[in-house]
This record gives sequence, C-alpha cells and structure tokens, in this order.
Amino acid sequence: MFKCPNCQSKDIGKIGINQYYCWNCFIEMTISKDIINTHQVEEDGSLSSLDDLFDEEDRRLSL
Repeated sequence: MFKCPNCQSKDIGKIGINQYYCWNCFIEMTISKDIINTHQVEEDGSLSSLDDLFDEEDRRLSL
C-alpha cells in the first residue's frame, strides 16, 4: 500500500479500479502511469483536482 501525498497516512481504502480514498484527510486519489492524482470531493459530488498543490515527485507512486 502507498501513503497519501497530502497527510502521509496509510489509512487508504480502495473504491474502484485504480481509485482510492484517504480516510484521514478525505481526499480521493486515482493512479495513472505510477502518478497519484489527487481530488477533493465537493458537496455536489464532483471532484476538484488538488494536483497543483503537490510536486510531481511527491505524487509519484512509491510502494
């Protein structure tokens, strides 16, 4: 399992194919080409990207 790039928690649940959810800071993550893409779930259920908050190196999948 990997760590959340936002809070470094390992309390991550799988919610779909290559889709994960951090139960510590409540962000959704998808993995594409070994890069973690982070999203905030909005009140209406839509997703807003948080990728601009992290360096690509911080988002690189490291197992």
